[in-house]
Amino acid sequence: MSRAALGRVVVVIPTYNEVENLAWIVGRLRAAEPEVDVMVVDDGSPDGTGRLADTLAAEDPRVSVVHRTQKAGLGAAYLHGFAVALERGYDVVGEMDADGSHQPEQLHRLLDALEGADLVIGSRWVKGGSVVNWPLSRKALSVGGNLYARAALGIPVRDVTAGYRLFRRSTLEAIDLGSVESSGYCFQTDLAWRTAKAGLRIAEVPIEFVERVRGESKMDRSVATESLRRITGWGLRERRRQAGAVLSKMRGDRVPV
Repeated sequence: MSRAALGRVVVVIPTYNEVENLAWIVGRLRAAEPEVDVMVVDDGSPDGTGRLADTLAAEDPRVSVVHRTQKAGLGAAYLHGFAVALERGYDVVGEMDADGSHQPEQLHRLLDALEGADLVIGSRWVKGGSVVNWPLSRKALSVGGNLYARAALGIPVRDVTAGYRLFRRSTLEAIDLGSVESSGYCFQTDLAWRTAKAGLRIAEVPIEFVERVRGESKMDRSVATESLRRITGWGLRERRRQAGAVLSKMRGDRVPV
């Protein structure tokens, strides 16, 4: 599929205190994919990230900035960016971290895969995928978390927590973004699950994930706790729904005597 056939593409980059990384990652993205627009969604960073984003936007018409007044979580920032992107008529909306973990030079892999998918995920845990600068304990935590999510929710995705993604406009319109409540990193699992439940096509392509080398990670124990709690709750609700459907079908199949 040609880039033109995809329509207008924008990559949303949420930021909070990423002044050390922002110009670097935006520059790499613009160089790697000149026809792709960039939308920075800043959560009121006190380190000047928002001001830097404004400077980048003033220098490049393909860069825009959405300013938020408070740090409300990754999911909230993405939902705001998605809403703005849809309002502006974009046909494809992407996700990318600001810290360099997601390499812009590999975005072409996701763009190419979109021909046969409604959501494309840049995956660490499919054949050819990898992570750089992670200790074995963190790899085990990520793999275990993904296995748990897959089992709990029945999602046929190996890296359901990954945050390097491309959505078709029609996908975001189909999965009821207005009802999304997850604000942390489990937001990624939530949207993948919604896409799968809607019967839409999900593709995974291998990427090399590189741990940040500048700035502070936003990942902490509370993020992992929220993810585990929400995924468990979603899984239990889904099992109850499935059991109810089976019972209803059994009652409907009974022959009256």
